Amino acid sequence: MIIAGRYSFNDGLNVVRSRYSNLLREITYIVKQVEASKCKTKKSKEKTMPGRVLYSPMALNKAFKKEFEKLGWECKKVKCDYPTEFYDEGYEHKALRDGAFREMDFIKEKLGVEVQFGKYAFMVYNVCAKMTIFHNLGFVNAGVEIVPIKNFADEMSTGVSYFEQFVWDLEKRGVSNIDIPVLIIGIDK
Repeated sequence: MIIAGRYSFNDGLNVVRSRYSNLLREITYIVKQVEASKCKTKKSKEKTMPGRVLYSPMALNKAFKKEFEKLGWECKKVKCDYPTEFYDEGYEHKALRDGAFREMDFIKEKLGVEVQFGKYAFMVYNVCAKMTIFHNLGFVNAGVEIVPIKNFADEMSTGVSYFEQFVWDLEKRGVSNIDIPVLIIGIDK
């Protein structure tokens, strides 16, 4: 695969280049190692493209995971202890199920990486919520979000978001004082 675009959210490009140059080289290497052609395995059942063979987000995620793990990147799961004190008085709540967690795909030396081939909301959540949460918990200081560019997303199921859309929205949203530096990387096959 190739890197087709880079967007610097909250000075993410400069921060990642200056503080994590070795890890940025690793990420670039990993992207190049993923063979997208091996991930074109999903037969569409959608009305707009029945029978068409598409890139499988699940297969792409597996391929990225394999390459990141080879270089010592680790997934981080954080258990969620949901509060119950905010229910209205008198509300009878059932005990919350154990096992809830938040997860960051890859972390190394306090740089977090998310690989996202899903719906638009997940991209926004990763950058505008999850990375801030993991920063507040002391696990990351900056992040990288790897997403497909439109050309690549067009060969996946409908609804997969893409780099250009994500950048437009982040530009219009602006940066908040709680946002951490994130480099958005747009990839293509």
